[in-house]
Amino acid sequence: MPIGLPEIVWSHLAPELILVGSAMVLLLAGTFFRDRHLGPGYAVFTLAAAAAALVATWALWGEVTGSEPGSGPRLAVAQALVIDGFGLFFTVVICAAVALAVLLSDSYLERERLDRPDYYVLMLLSASGGILMAKANDLIVVFLGLEILSIALYVMAGYQRDRPRSLEASAKYFLLGAFSSAFLLYGIALVYGATGSTNLGFISAFLREQTVTSGVFLGGMGLLLVGLGFKVAAVPFHMWTPDVYQGSPTPVTGFMAAAAKAAGFAALLRIFFSTFNDNRLDWQPIIWALAVLSLLVGSVLAVVQTDVKRMLAYSSISHAGYVLVGLQAGTVEGVAGSLFYLLAYTFMVLGSFGIATVVGRKGDDRHSLDDYKGLAVARPGLAFTFTVFLLAQAGVPLTSGFLAKFGVISAAVESGSYALAIIAMVAAVIAAFFYLRVIVAMYMSGPAAAGADGLALPRLTVPLGTGAALGLAVVFTLAAGVLPEAFLDFARHATLLRL
Repeated sequence: MPIGLPEIVWSHLAPELILVGSAMVLLLAGTFFRDRHLGPGYAVFTLAAAAAALVATWALWGEVTGSEPGSGPRLAVAQALVIDGFGLFFTVVICAAVALAVLLSDSYLERERLDRPDYYVLMLLSASGGILMAKANDLIVVFLGLEILSIALYVMAGYQRDRPRSLEASAKYFLLGAFSSAFLLYGIALVYGATGSTNLGFISAFLREQTVTSGVFLGGMGLLLVGLGFKVAAVPFHMWTPDVYQGSPTPVTGFMAAAAKAAGFAALLRIFFSTFNDNRLDWQPIIWALAVLSLLVGSVLAVVQTDVKRMLAYSSISHAGYVLVGLQAGTVEGVAGSLFYLLAYTFMVLGSFGIATVVGRKGDDRHSLDDYKGLAVARPGLAFTFTVFLLAQAGVPLTSGFLAKFGVISAAVESGSYALAIIAMVAAVIAAFFYLRVIVAMYMSGPAAAGADGLALPRLTVPLGTGAALGLAVVFTLAAGVLPEAFLDFARHATLLRL
């Protein structure tokens, strides 16, 4: 019996194909030109690939959100993928994360004498997995995207092979990531057992027609939440985050914090808000509890950290709590607030880890709070840039972080979740302490003449690519805070195809 092949409109998959195709070209180039020093050629090629994927996404955005006949969200590849504003929004976020991470990485790889082509191949493949998760219309595709994203990140975390802490981070990330994948897979199996399909559209229609309260379905929903909660570093599935963030090469940490969190939340929002929408009374209390725990645990534990990378790790846990606040609202405004939060967070966190990349110096091990003392005297521009990112993460007005927090908290208030909104504001106050602590160290202390090892500290230099990434990130952070309308409209028009 012949097997029917699905009709595939390849243009719908253009961003993913560009990223994967570019990764294959880089892999071949790395094989044949391994003995030649191509300088920043690999980085320039990877940047061009990210830019080409963004252009292809822009063309699809016009087709999906336009008012002409025939435009609008659509299904692709035998209904395994959804091409809608939501998926394209996350494609933009992840491609932007790739572009910024490449700019931060090239000088880092040169400084640490690490191979370049393999690194960029892994980054492009990881990004393609994240985009697949955002566009997935089937739980199996979500799992495949998660694995493509994660396996590349496991290797990138241990890319600095002569640094034990990097290898330890990779091993921890791999082992705990494997557990979370098992939870996700088991959750998919239980949902399939309860509904008879892994297709999100079918599951949504099934839940609309029948009231499903069986333990099998609820267990499956809970296990899906565990698997995706690990990826977004929500409490209590956050245990891997501080060690992995601290041990991974700093540009990898920035990319991981931005792209992996965006992809995880893309899957979480699509599955729970769109597919399980009729069962929101079952999952909203759980999301409420996860949001509260993430907000408080992330903020409180960040206060006691003396390592800036670990502090940013706990800060990322707290930020996950804010995105969950938007999901818990269960409204279109809440989802739009979560989307804007993730867009703003991408630039804030990559900018922050960009500063840490510079301050970490050769060896990437100078990340204690003492290493930031007197930065305003030694490199005032660098200190000012870091201050902008820290204030944005604290939610200070005229920065993107303020509007991001305002969006999700106002959505919580409108949906009647007053207690959650108050807890989110209290967490913001607590978080402000550790952001201000770093600013105080930079501006109110003299520069240290020697590091903790007693050796004289080399002068900080900002490579061209790193400077460009920091400049782009700080411009976005301020522009989205002062003139936010275009960015808010982008998030509001990232319509989620209701299945």
